[in-house]
Amino acid sequence: MISKIEIRAAIKFCFKLKKTAKETLELIQTAYGEEGMSRKNVMKWFNFFKEGREDIQDDARTGRPKEARTPENIQIVADLLKGDRCLSTRLIGDMVGLSKDTVHSILVEDLGKKKVCARFVPHMLTEDQKDARVEHCKDMKETADSDPNFLKNIVTGDESWCFRYEPTTKRQSAAWKGSNSPTPKKSRLQKSRVKTLITVFFDSKGVIHKEFTPQGQTVNKEYYLEVLKRLLKRIARVRPEYKDPSSWSLLHDNAPAHKALVVKAFLAQKGVTVLDHPPYSPDLAPCDFWLFPKLKMKMKGQFFDDIPDIQEAVTDALEIIPKNDFLRCFESFYKRFQRCIDDQGDYFE
Repeated sequence: MISKIEIRAAIKFCFKLKKTAKETLELIQTAYGEEGMSRKNVMKWFNFFKEGREDIQDDARTGRPKEARTPENIQIVADLLKGDRCLSTRLIGDMVGLSKDTVHSILVEDLGKKKVCARFVPHMLTEDQKDARVEHCKDMKETADSDPNFLKNIVTGDESWCFRYEPTTKRQSAAWKGSNSPTPKKSRLQKSRVKTLITVFFDSKGVIHKEFTPQGQTVNKEYYLEVLKRLLKRIARVRPEYKDPSSWSLLHDNAPAHKALVVKAFLAQKGVTVLDHPPYSPDLAPCDFWLFPKLKMKMKGQFFDDIPDIQEAVTDALEIIPKNDFLRCFESFYKRFQRCIDDQGDYFE
């Protein structure tokens, strides 16, 4: 890449050769092409040399002295941040008596800070809840390490609402526009009242059982108990390798219907091992972090006439999920254990 110093030296050489400004411009453009200076800068430096300038280096820039970034000021800014991490650089500058740019330099260069937007989390976890998440992940990881088939033989399930219309994501709604065309817009829509509730159970090999909750039916302990009975019958048909209840484990979250005594008693009677799930942990539930987002992504931007159409679309979306994706889901599940441990139980996404 040609440096500016080299081009300035060439302009100075042309001036020494008694070339006119126009001739100098033509020579520079011919010699350097697109890498050369603009016409304005060539003329500016030609006039500098014409006025008697010899130096081809940039003039020293004047600016605020660095003495403002003293250890004392750096400590004051650090103390202010401890009290309120949302302070703006302008407000900090007014409080300390420094410029906005100086405060920004202290924050970024001296304190190594960067300003990021707050992210939504499912729940503000307490320290006890974080500890419970860490212990759960350690136990799951230890069991998976000792038994290679442990994660492959987990049957997990949950419920989720599917709506008449799911708005497209920001990326999905992106559109090409010309320089004079208006920017595409979309309005914020409320969730449709036309919806259906699906219950899905799957393992590393694919979907085992799905059903749609009848309209007007709530998922209470009595209903969920019947769902589990149908699940066990389905497992007997499509997963003969799970004939022995000890060969697989059930993972569901802590919804009241899932943890009801009548449900626990039924599963214990059938000899089904139920894995613990830490509270407020959708990032550790395969349905929440993988299946339902993947399922609904296929339906975004589509408008369905009625509930049967929604159910048909959901069924089709489930059926086209590749079998290998289910196995990769549980591989990702394993990686999340370590991520949760590394983040000391806090949400990691």
